[in-house]
Amino acid sequence: FVPYQVEILDWKTKKQLCFLDKVEPNATIREIRLMLHKFYPQWYPARQSIKLDPKGKSLRDEEILQHLPVGTTATLYFKDLGPQIGWTTVFLIEYTGPLFIYFLFYFRMPFVYGLDERFTSSPHPVVNLACICHSFHYIKRLIETVFVHRFSHGTMPLRNIVKNCLYYWGFAAWLAYYINHPLYTPPSYGKKQINFAVIMFLLCEAGNFSIHVALSDLRRNGSKTRKIPYPTKNPFTWLFFFVSCPNYTYEVGTWISFTIMTQCVPVGLFTLLCFIQMTIWAKDKHCTYLREFKDYPSLRMPIIPFLL
Repeated sequence: FVPYQVEILDWKTKKQLCFLDKVEPNATIREIRLMLHKFYPQWYPARQSIKLDPKGKSLRDEEILQHLPVGTTATLYFKDLGPQIGWTTVFLIEYTGPLFIYFLFYFRMPFVYGLDERFTSSPHPVVNLACICHSFHYIKRLIETVFVHRFSHGTMPLRNIVKNCLYYWGFAAWLAYYINHPLYTPPSYGKKQINFAVIMFLLCEAGNFSIHVALSDLRRNGSKTRKIPYPTKNPFTWLFFFVSCPNYTYEVGTWISFTIMTQCVPVGLFTLLCFIQMTIWAKDKHCTYLREFKDYPSLRMPIIPFLL
């Protein structure tokens, strides 16, 4: 084989960072990251973005040098992504916060509602039910993070953790403040509304978990190669017939049911923001599927069957 020569430049200044001689043609981008890491120990592989073009997309770890549109003398561009943090750690931090923050309001700590209302339980059973459902949701997320999820990207920029925690922790505090407030009033239609919402909540949680398990099974052998997810024997996964991201569909359904259960405006606003954000993610993932797979099912929509 003819060995490659790889020149790595800074994506912004175009200054040469290193020159790799006699690189094997079947070397992967991950191996090139490791070579660069030897020259610059402060840039560990997870914080490196290697590109063919300064303004282009980052190359994936598994891409092979000789399969790229380069000659035997290749020029690649490096961008420092900054300090990174593992996705498992990110999710554990993001989801543990809301779980405990909610309890501060549920147990009516003195510094929340005032001394007159401290440690007094709510007279409305739906408040207890809401606490159980909210806690169940985040405990489920923590369990999935540890035992179910398999991440295609191992890390995210450390700076993003502050933004993500402000979102999850802040909204948890806002929802909990109103749901557990001494002046909270229960849903208009009483037990019928609450019971309907609880059934819907449990179904959506079961559906969300089923989808996460199905997606995890696609990468059971440790492969990071993207595959088309298909429905399994589990009826909750049959939503794959109609949408690309049923996990988001079920997630939105969970928060809609929580909104119906509590009949609380802040919960409704949080649900709306969740829907907007998850629609953006779903559309992006749907477009990636269409771009990568020519045989991708044409009936599927990103998040809502037949509509969106």
